[in-house]
Amino acid sequence: MHQPSPHTAPLLDIAALRKSCSSCSMHQLCLPMGLDESDMLRLDSIIGRRRVRRDDTLYRIGDKFGSLYAVRAGQFKTYQANPDGARQITGFQMSGELLGMDAISTDSHQCDAVALEDSEVCDIPFARLEELFGDIPTLLRHFHRIMSKEITREQSIILLLGNMRAEQRFAAFLVNLSSRYAARGYSSTNFQLRMTREDIGNYLGLTIESVSRLLSKFRKEGILKVDKRDLELADFPALKILAMGADTCS
Repeated sequence: MHQPSPHTAPLLDIAALRKSCSSCSMHQLCLPMGLDESDMLRLDSIIGRRRVRRDDTLYRIGDKFGSLYAVRAGQFKTYQANPDGARQITGFQMSGELLGMDAISTDSHQCDAVALEDSEVCDIPFARLEELFGDIPTLLRHFHRIMSKEITREQSIILLLGNMRAEQRFAAFLVNLSSRYAARGYSSTNFQLRMTREDIGNYLGLTIESVSRLLSKFRKEGILKVDKRDLELADFPALKILAMGADTCS
């Protein structure tokens, strides 16, 4: 897969996505370092490719678990249903991240996964992956690290929604996106929000009006530059201070 622009995440390049794991620009994020060529070929042999159009569903709550999905290009959102039937977004996933680990213990998916844009995933049959774990210990250790990161992410969400005021929640959300884009070789300060303001509000426990007000507030304070869904983090140090719960004026 061709290398992304240093400024913004590229649109989906279907021709480039036909290449194997070893040539994918995201493989260092979702695969362990140190796999030799034969191990990489064995892993690549079990992986399928699946395209998911914008707003289409990768899997639904209750679907039988069979595969994990590594996001190869594009972005997704996952959500569950609250007791009252309302949807609660539980995360946004981008290139190099895994989807479907929620289903390993129950053998069925516990959330819906929907594409935020035209996307492609690597379909990794879990039964065949487990067979490789016995032969490739490095792969198993890497999988354990991924699961640990997922637990940490969920704990961070609880903290985000439980203890932070609205301004801090939104700032922390943007700082998190910034770091994730940077890890993928994209700009950490110029990117596009693939999710809607309504989705962001749902995820952060805020109304869409609150999200719009915060965008306007941050823009007026010179922290952000906003053009529809395009963002520039104009004063990243100030944004980080807000995310930590401090007052930028202090």
